[in-house]
Amino acid sequence: MNIVVLSRNGNLYSTKRLLEAAEKRGHTAQLISHTHCYVVIEKGAPTIFYNNKELTNIDAVIPRIGLSVTYYGSAIIRQFEAQKIYTTLTAPALIRSRDKLRTLQLLSMENIALPKTVFARHPDDIDHVIKQVGGAPLIIKLIEGTQGLGVVLAETKKAAKSVIEAFYGMNANFLVQEFVKEAKGTDIRAFVVGDKVIGAMVRQGKEDEFRSNLHRGGSSNVIKLKPEEEEVAIRAAHALGLQIAGVDMLPSERGMLVIEVNSSPGLEGIEVATGKNIAGEIIAFIEKEKRVKN
Repeated sequence: MNIVVLSRNGNLYSTKRLLEAAEKRGHTAQLISHTHCYVVIEKGAPTIFYNNKELTNIDAVIPRIGLSVTYYGSAIIRQFEAQKIYTTLTAPALIRSRDKLRTLQLLSMENIALPKTVFARHPDDIDHVIKQVGGAPLIIKLIEGTQGLGVVLAETKKAAKSVIEAFYGMNANFLVQEFVKEAKGTDIRAFVVGDKVIGAMVRQGKEDEFRSNLHRGGSSNVIKLKPEEEEVAIRAAHALGLQIAGVDMLPSERGMLVIEVNSSPGLEGIEVATGKNIAGEIIAFIEKEKRVKN
């Protein structure tokens, strides 16, 4: 197969690993920056150009779309879909996953356990909003954010009101969420491919840091999930229409709570923690999907 990895940076660990894994399994692998592509739309002939040359003879696409170019990246993915080219990430699934509010609403509709969350717009609601999530401490997070950016822990009601008022003043869309104290600064990333969890790790935030993101200095270790926990992760990914996803969960007294579903999960942390060839598993999944669809 001729497999394209859509990525703006060929030096990223995940991008390099996917290209290496595809070639190791006998495929042709090509790196294409989606921001250097453009589409031509006309009756019956959707085309994509990269560096002013038409892209042809592509069998599968692995999108790795950054948050800042979600809209443009989704347009390029949609054009591949219009050409009936298999893609591991559809445009609608990408857009859903980048909206934290919509993600939580879809998960709630599927009866998936979540931290209690409030979305409100008017400053008059602040006291009631804080009460709804059980008071301080609580989490305030921007609806569009990644790698722990735009996430604030307010330890007191006064601090919570100050942050909420500041976000209102910036016209920012944000969520107010209960703080799950029993998680103790840890979360669990389950890496879903198709109908399986192919690896999982527990992430611990560095000292005095409630966010466990590896990009913020957290550490990770392999973990074996219970069957019911794997099922939660798979259901969460499928609720958003994702075939490949990093599902982030918090351990709580009432079981695993899903906090986020990442449509372009990084490979470095999960491969290092588990010792598994996750990139190879993704290419094998694409092979299987192509056989089924052909």
